[in-house]
Amino acid sequence: MQRRTFLQQALVAAPLAGQLYSVGLPFPGQESVTVINAGIGGNNTVDLLARMQKDCLAHQPELTILMVGTNDMNSKKHVPLPEYEKNLRQIVSNLLAARSQVMLMTILPVYEPYLMTRHDPAFYQPQGHAARKARLNDTIRKVADDHKLPLLDMHHIFEKIGNVGLDVSSLIKNEANSQKTDGIHPTAEGYRTMAVAIYTFLSQNGLLKKRIVCFGDSITIGDGNGKNYPAYLQQLTNV
Repeated sequence: MQRRTFLQQALVAAPLAGQLYSVGLPFPGQESVTVINAGIGGNNTVDLLARMQKDCLAHQPELTILMVGTNDMNSKKHVPLPEYEKNLRQIVSNLLAARSQVMLMTILPVYEPYLMTRHDPAFYQPQGHAARKARLNDTIRKVADDHKLPLLDMHHIFEKIGNVGLDVSSLIKNEANSQKTDGIHPTAEGYRTMAVAIYTFLSQNGLLKKRIVCFGDSITIGDGNGKNYPAYLQQLTNV
């Protein structure tokens, strides 16, 4: 718990342009930012390709934050890894052609015992879910590297500070913190952690733009009442 608190504080207070700014305080010259949530639950890369003109490009984003893959690797919306990579590259190419900068994020860790109550464990054999997810995240890193795109390793952040499991402090929903055997979606605190990490990353790398579209699946759309990372990111950018 002390390690998690320390890491969260380290995210909240990050060195920007040689000085120390608290997250939530606009840095010099920052203009008003609009953050648009373009997430839809259950989407995979096929779905994102089908709706990207209407739900993403129509907003004329200066920056698109893209997280997709959680559903591509499950048993109900499965997309084989080679096809996933092809789709991801096409999404990125379409965004770049529309003159949007693109930031990629790796997908989050999960609590497997919950996940396997909704999906047949045999589907993930012989390598297992964790190994499949590692390969998918490696593919995201490869696409980012090939296109020279900024990449935020959100999986690593959640592994280090998320306490993913059965404890009430888990940043992923469980019975103790949400009365749900979820194991996949962030809690409100998890979404705040994502937003702080994203804001810090954008600020440190000069990527904070006036119009940002967050494009993805249920991890992006989140819960109602503003409990999602785009909503928290909006709060941080316009304090």
